[in-house]
Amino acid sequence: EYRKSVTEAGDWAATEWTGQGAIFCDVLGREYIDCLGGYGLLDLGWSHPDVVDNVRAQLMRTPMPSQELIDPLRGVLARLVANITPGDIKYSFFTASGTEAVEGAIKLAKLYTKKSGFIVAVKAFHGKTMGSLSMMGKSDFRQPAGTLYGGPIYHVPYGDADAVERQLEICEKVGIDIAACLFEPIQGEAGAIVPPDDFWPRIREATKHYGVLLIADEVQTGMGRTGKLWGVDHWNVVPDIMALGKSFGGGVMPVSSFCSTEEIWQVMMDPNPFIHTTTTGGGALACSAAIAAIQVTLRERLWEVAAAKGEYLIPKLEALAEKYPQIFTGITGRGLLIGMHFKDCEVGYKVAAGLFKRGVLVAGTLTSAHTVRIEPPLVITYEQIDAVLNRLSDVLSEIAVTL
Repeated sequence: EYRKSVTEAGDWAATEWTGQGAIFCDVLGREYIDCLGGYGLLDLGWSHPDVVDNVRAQLMRTPMPSQELIDPLRGVLARLVANITPGDIKYSFFTASGTEAVEGAIKLAKLYTKKSGFIVAVKAFHGKTMGSLSMMGKSDFRQPAGTLYGGPIYHVPYGDADAVERQLEICEKVGIDIAACLFEPIQGEAGAIVPPDDFWPRIREATKHYGVLLIADEVQTGMGRTGKLWGVDHWNVVPDIMALGKSFGGGVMPVSSFCSTEEIWQVMMDPNPFIHTTTTGGGALACSAAIAAIQVTLRERLWEVAAAKGEYLIPKLEALAEKYPQIFTGITGRGLLIGMHFKDCEVGYKVAAGLFKRGVLVAGTLTSAHTVRIEPPLVITYEQIDAVLNRLSDVLSEIAVTL
């Protein structure tokens, strides 16, 4: 049974109402420090004024485009994305959710390569629509839906470059065509799992060798969350296709994107420029939010902010883990995408519930509290980080005496 920290804390009716920065309030006026950040949605915090103002201004002009004339905001946003993404990634298609972005990336890879196979990771999370779900590495979500994507999909251990290379070699030998390898730069829902430093460079080299595309799912890691603007920047790797989402809309509007190079994108334009369309994705309000989110992220250099705060926070969490070995198995992560790993789920639930009772919101990784994430807005202050650490220490000392 899946239990959120709020229900485990006995506060079933807690209802959020308003927020600013890393602080939000419920309908009763109680304040909480947000260390969940909407599962990576709120990099800029709650209701960032620049993003809200941009969306409000656009709302007074036109909320949605005609779909027939040139839409200036889509053009501006596409140009910005081309300027800030790695390598020669140039074109973008805008959608509303992370799973749509991954679906588009999968489709683009198939259109370009004319192949149908994919190599993905165990414990991966890419979304819950059918194509994205097929790429997921968690049985809790894959099995109930029954038969998924019809093409061959091979799951390998995340971070194991040998396994990726071996699977590519086997597929070539037996004549199974692989369109792409799809991975998260750092696994989010699996618990902020950072791969070995040789993983991304080696799989980039291997995919080029075998004529396979490399897709980076940056939905959770992108826009500065891990201490680099893009997760792949930690290893100076340029993927062929990227999927963006979550904080891409500044925590104000739902917007996502899949992006690729001019060469690969030709299949989206010729012979059928309507091969992939959406009525509501990339609307004017969504694009105005994403434009503002990029401006704020670049102006404030928020990836550097995330790196500095992660370097401050992670060693302190590691010290607590060392102090309470009967509770923790370890701390993982980069920047402000951090996982606290516990001996078992029950301990994790107690930590999450204890923090919520003390005014700190955290959560497990979807189906379990075996790992509890620390994923606050990048704008969280050091004073707020210290408050979280103090309250966490109090929770841990309370739990320790019961074990």
